[in-house]
Amino acid sequence: MVWLVAGLGNPGAKYAKNRHNVGFHVVDELGERRGAGGFKNKLGADVASCVLAGHSVLLVKPTEFMNRSGYALSRHAQYRDVAAEHIVVVHDEIDLEFGRLKIKSGGGHGGHNGLRSIVSQLGSREFHRVRVGVGKPPGGSDYGDRRVSNHVLSDFPKHLETDLRDVVNAAADAVELILRDGPAAAMNAYNGRDVIAPS
Repeated sequence: MVWLVAGLGNPGAKYAKNRHNVGFHVVDELGERRGAGGFKNKLGADVASCVLAGHSVLLVKPTEFMNRSGYALSRHAQYRDVAAEHIVVVHDEIDLEFGRLKIKSGGGHGGHNGLRSIVSQLGSREFHRVRVGVGKPPGGSDYGDRRVSNHVLSDFPKHLETDLRDVVNAAADAVELILRDGPAAAMNAYNGRDVIAPS
């Protein structure tokens, strides 16, 4: 059985350290752990293959920008005959504090443009999500699209680099747990708790 694990982000060095690109970091971590080798561009995504939790896995980083993520993901799902139930999407989440993860199966896009594109192109909501908290934009709870965009397209500050490493590692662990023991086990392990190691 083949699984597809997609990290969401925007391509290019300009965006590499943005909050919006945390999904790319998690997929890179999984590839490094499991000796996936170099990613190669194919069908609108950088892709690599590895084995996670005993499953053949295609790691996918769409390269057509966030709001078109679904096009590359759906092409690879069709090419490898992967059902939505065997897809895990890792993405940034402003409604979670930095340092928190939330595992979810199915549901809507919650205003996230990458998820919106995936739901549209897959024609299904039944994929799993690893939502990585990046926190709300500063300045209160009454924020609009421009403030959200500015926040997610800004870099993680340098003083969070060590904590970010913890978050990326925990999100990668969560993906492996989904594949090994199922999404419910991952929800029980990660939802509602801080994943940053005490200093």
